[in-house]
Amino acid sequence: MPNTYRHEKTSHNKLAWAVTLTASLFFFYEFIQMNFFNSINTQLRETFQLDAVQIGQLFSMYFYANALCLFPVGNLLDRFSTKKMLTFAVSICTLGTFIFTIANVFWVAALGRFLVGCGASFCFLSCIRLASRWFPPHRMAFVTGVIVTMAMLGGLVAQTPFALLVSYLGSWRQALMINTGLGVVILLAVLFVVQDRPPDSHEEAKADHQHLKELGLWRCIKLAALNPQNWFGGLYTSLMNLPVFILGGLWGILYLTNVHHITMAEASYATTMFFVGVIFGSLIYGWISDHIERRVFPMIVGAIISLVVMGILMYVPGLSLWSLILLFFLVGLVTSSQVLTYPTIAELNPIYLTSTAVSIDSVCIMVSGFVVPPFFGWLMEGTGVHAVVNGLTIYTAQDFNRAMLVMPIAFIIALVIAFFIRETYCRSQA
Repeated sequence: MPNTYRHEKTSHNKLAWAVTLTASLFFFYEFIQMNFFNSINTQLRETFQLDAVQIGQLFSMYFYANALCLFPVGNLLDRFSTKKMLTFAVSICTLGTFIFTIANVFWVAALGRFLVGCGASFCFLSCIRLASRWFPPHRMAFVTGVIVTMAMLGGLVAQTPFALLVSYLGSWRQALMINTGLGVVILLAVLFVVQDRPPDSHEEAKADHQHLKELGLWRCIKLAALNPQNWFGGLYTSLMNLPVFILGGLWGILYLTNVHHITMAEASYATTMFFVGVIFGSLIYGWISDHIERRVFPMIVGAIISLVVMGILMYVPGLSLWSLILLFFLVGLVTSSQVLTYPTIAELNPIYLTSTAVSIDSVCIMVSGFVVPPFFGWLMEGTGVHAVVNGLTIYTAQDFNRAMLVMPIAFIIALVIAFFIRETYCRSQA
């Protein structure tokens, strides 16, 4: 039976990649939505007259919605057609992007951002759900790395390319209207390419359905929620992921311009290289993990090196532009050890609970997404005594350095948590 099962999942390799990569286009799109604030932080604060805390709150509306929806979405994806759920999610996200684009007041922009977050709750779980059906367990770390790479390409596009688009068009709204059109294109791709399962996996589908029917909804939730390994994985991921939110999503460019005194264009090169680092890191960690048949050891190494690199970025004075670009690349590269928690959780739970279990990991990330950015903004505000130019608050190097401490502290906690995660040796333990 095991050999047949493995053959079944590898006999449609080209179709498996076509389905997984097409679904991953939505993950790519979502990371554009999550990270474009970094490129137009100043314009958004000018348009809606926001301070650091308020821009953090608007940014976090995405994560409020995501955290609320992720756990129910995990259950829906385990029970219903992934393609139908994905189609619905892309539609909601594209609608939310359009609403944000035309918003003239804060609450309308927040509503659009919230809808984008609702749709985003489906993107990664859908990809993992599809990949677990189309690929065997021993390939899941690399496949997960490819999926995350697609997302990080979206984060990369949201940096220098998006900033150049805004500059060329002369309006962030026009740039986001093009972004809305991209959502429509991805919706059509999902409709025409994505399939729920390999054509010859009917018996597997029946078995999964029978397991879920016998267990019932609340029993499935209980099995996933009461497995401490799912929460350890989620906490590790959320802590290692903080640079994506802080440096890649919201404050990276202003940190570089205000603290290291480089231009906004030069700063966008560094934040772009951050996502290049995550792209390479996701693939490298996935390949190494599958190759050495270990999940936890690379996660421990990743947390240690992340702490060192972040310390250099924060405390070594007089860094040149190329040094900053390299350090941002390295931060993205080494913190990518977080991608290994997804195959680990999948291997520590029955396959029919994959989406529900992985949703716990994603919930932890999104909770950190709506807690940390406003908290970071609160730390930035500090005493509340700041210069104001043309209605915009000017933040100092001291403000940034105080707030940036959240990342090395997070890496230390992640390192401790990694020792509590059970090694799977790249094999299903359920």
